[in-house]
Amino acid sequence: MSAIIGIYGIHDNPAIMEQGAAMMQALSRFPADDEQAWQARSNVFFGCRAQWITPESVGERNPLHDPERGLAVVADAILDNREELCEALGIEAVRRSALTDPELLLLAYDVWGTGMAERLVGDFAFAIWDERGRRLYAARDYSGARTLYFTRDPSSGTVWLSTVMAPLLGLPHLPGALNRQWIAEYLALPYTVDAVDGRMTVHEGIEQLPPAHYLVADALGRLTLKLYCRIEEPREKLKLGSDAEYEEALRDVLGAAVKARLRTHRGVGAHLSGGLDSGSVAAFAARELRARGRALYTFSYVPVADFTDWTPRSRMADERAYISAVVEHAGNIVPEYCDFPDRNPYSDIDDWLDVMEMPYKFFENSFWLKGIFERAAERDIAVLLNGQRGNWTISWGPALDYQTALLKRLRLVRFYRELEGYARRIGVGRRRVLGSVWRRAVGAGASGMRHPVLASPRLLEETGVVERLRRQGLPVQGNVRSAYEARRRLFKQTCFWNLNGTYATKLSLRYAVWDRDPSNDLRVVRFCLSVPEEQCVRDGVDRALIRRAARGYLPDKVRLNQKVRGAQGADGVHRMKAAWPAFIREAQEMLDDEAMRDYLDLEMLKESLLKVREAPKPEYAYDLDFRMLMRGIIFRRFVRLRGRR
Repeated sequence: MSAIIGIYGIHDNPAIMEQGAAMMQALSRFPADDEQAWQARSNVFFGCRAQWITPESVGERNPLHDPERGLAVVADAILDNREELCEALGIEAVRRSALTDPELLLLAYDVWGTGMAERLVGDFAFAIWDERGRRLYAARDYSGARTLYFTRDPSSGTVWLSTVMAPLLGLPHLPGALNRQWIAEYLALPYTVDAVDGRMTVHEGIEQLPPAHYLVADALGRLTLKLYCRIEEPREKLKLGSDAEYEEALRDVLGAAVKARLRTHRGVGAHLSGGLDSGSVAAFAARELRARGRALYTFSYVPVADFTDWTPRSRMADERAYISAVVEHAGNIVPEYCDFPDRNPYSDIDDWLDVMEMPYKFFENSFWLKGIFERAAERDIAVLLNGQRGNWTISWGPALDYQTALLKRLRLVRFYRELEGYARRIGVGRRRVLGSVWRRAVGAGASGMRHPVLASPRLLEETGVVERLRRQGLPVQGNVRSAYEARRRLFKQTCFWNLNGTYATKLSLRYAVWDRDPSNDLRVVRFCLSVPEEQCVRDGVDRALIRRAARGYLPDKVRLNQKVRGAQGADGVHRMKAAWPAFIREAQEMLDDEAMRDYLDLEMLKESLLKVREAPKPEYAYDLDFRMLMRGIIFRRFVRLRGRR
């Protein structure tokens, strides 16, 4: 709910107060309902530029100092398990509704100390000053939904913290250089992940607190980071008595997660596509809000009017028919279909670089993501729900990979039943499905394309990044053997969590709109990981548990759909028709820029440009050559903009 800063110096230093004021000034670009600061002597400074999202946050003290306990906190946090925390802390029922989240954080630290973070559920980044222990404690939620950057002066031991990087950039101990190791990983990784090392940032000397970690800086000048939360599939799966009990359990945990995220005194919105995840979240939210006499406002990206869908029959660029079915069936939804006719992936690059403070790779969806935040802000929406993590949690159930696992284990009767049922449900022949499963079984069906490497050979060799990524199990070509491997990797390696939290935090600060994902709730994640696979894939039905559990919430048109999937961003290149000459010119300027040879594989990019330069074919939207050129242009723009500043 806030942009926060913190400074801790081992020794008294009057300059810390001046630095605190300067850092707060750097946050003044963000809209705020209040701005507060707190300092202890001349060595601790906390500041907060607050956006009041929840009812409890209105008029709250943040930073908050409790002289009796000798604790102070500054928090960017919404806690979703408040009742559970209050119960464990012995807080009287009459006090709970008025208790602010910063107050609850202080009480939790007073009882559990540095072990408090593992007890929290929600989206948070905060810092606590412990006067008696003479230490600074900071923590970030398990999936990194909120950002927290830091830097430390090794000569003085002073530590600075900030929600965004801008307030840190001018500090005198920083070299002012780009981080070449981060750049190498960013350019080598084919995924939208920026770097494997969750601490690194694009700026040398500025780090980020990785998801699921806490930080302690003490009076001896020591700085310690520790992982506090591991997410793994349990060895013993959940055992319930019937299918109905599993369905009810999923509805209960998802319903509770949605309800917790409706805590706002302003409007509630939701991203809504034609799929199971966003549809389920919206349907649960609309039902809960109806009981409160409030409506849910949904925002759906749709292609521009003159676009002709070029995607295969199994995909759909325009999901309006499925979205409107959810709206009509669920009720209590005020929909808005957003085509943003004047925007495209190329038009918003500079603005996104300003938002992100770093290069980015997700250009395909960038223009409409930001556009939806703008629309939500115009309608005084404070909470914008989504179901981004749903594929790995509430709607888990990969049919082809499940069939592959059955075949490898020689469970042939079950395998044949699943194959036959799946072929029938998606409307294709059994031989075609068998071919897909066989390729996976023999290792020839790794998901994803072999991805070109954008980094220059010189940079790869200098940084040793290929070997570094190989040791982390992240090949630069991007091939993943199965959905099961991808899921294990997602929950094991915290680097995969950073992206969503980075853009969601920074967009929220600009528009005072919090992006919140019930399918990413820690309780939902742990429940879904505990569910037996046979509940998730059965009789050829993929994502089987959510399809059964959502009966009554979603229309059958959406709930039972296995034949067609959305293809968001399919009109991205079509939108760029008028801008195509400018795009080609900039791509050529990138190839002619010798400064880029140190970073980018210009020879590879030259071949890519030859393939796409003639005309903006709509199918280039998912083309690797176009993707590499766009990512290269975005990176070069970042370097040039940074140089001008």
